[in-house]
Amino acid sequence: MTNSPHRQRLGFFTRLLDEASASERYRLAAEQIVHAERHGFDSAWVAQHHFHEAEGGLPSPLVFLSHVAARTSKIRLGTGIITLPLENPIRVAEDAVVLDLMSGGRLEVGVGTGGTPSSFTAFGLDSANRSEIYDRNLAVVRDAWDGRPLEGGDSIYPAAPGLNDRVWQATFSVGGGIRAGKAGDGLMLSRTQPRPKDAPHASLADIQHPIIDAYLEALPEGREPRIVASRSLFVADSREEALRLAEKGLRRVVADFAAKGHVIPGDTLVDIIAALDTHVGTPQDVIESLSRDTTLPRVSDLVFQVHSIDPPHEYILRSIELIASEVAPALGWQQPAARPEKRVALVR
Repeated sequence: MTNSPHRQRLGFFTRLLDEASASERYRLAAEQIVHAERHGFDSAWVAQHHFHEAEGGLPSPLVFLSHVAARTSKIRLGTGIITLPLENPIRVAEDAVVLDLMSGGRLEVGVGTGGTPSSFTAFGLDSANRSEIYDRNLAVVRDAWDGRPLEGGDSIYPAAPGLNDRVWQATFSVGGGIRAGKAGDGLMLSRTQPRPKDAPHASLADIQHPIIDAYLEALPEGREPRIVASRSLFVADSREEALRLAEKGLRRVVADFAAKGHVIPGDTLVDIIAALDTHVGTPQDVIESLSRDTTLPRVSDLVFQVHSIDPPHEYILRSIELIASEVAPALGWQQPAARPEKRVALVR
């Protein structure tokens, strides 16, 4: 992290996967973001997933973040991502403007083409056309924020041209990196991604360095790079505790992959942790693990999520504390705020 020319920002990414009702999931996720702000995190991000309770549990990220905005004052609030092909772009533009104004200008808008093919079918769309729809919808959002007349002559109220400087594009590919760079947008890198068939043992950094290179090459001169690297990270007070919780969550992911026809090489917990690009253990364990990721010194924003381990809520709160107090400072992050409140007491 210390190789970055600017202060690197620290983010928390939550997916709403607690073994609880939807309302309880939303309450816990909001509490985690409030806790992250209290401990000095710079940003919080939420994913959008339609239909599938086991994949993310949040179809309306802007609605959820409006609630979080009312409970926070400093932390930046990001979508990671809005699946733009499945949205009405004018409504996305309008809702984003209102949320940004009500939050005091704290919104970061991550967008992407994602979503399962069945999700597209439910929306009356063909998944094969997702890239074309994405490009068209993103253009409409940009025009709307700039206050340009839309089809029919109307323009949205209020316009918010500054939001166009806070767009982030998520991608798995070099082509996506070029697209984000040419637009002058931020680049969002995934916490893990499939290995190419000709390089099954490639590291995540091996895959993501070329994406970063392409993004930087395409970025207009004078435009400051903005690169998010999301990483799966779970920190606990003891290694045994961390691994116990990790095994439960990660083996659930392996079983789900197997049901879909995907195979993870190896069957030991160590194999699975490596295959899913997960960093788990005590603060010192994860500091050493993250230090081997050569992608991280090149990014502007390092964003941590506990998925796919998905431990109980109180352990997520404790992980947030340990990241802010021990892990991130060891990697070069400087906390912008006063010392956090007292630690969470775990009931055993």
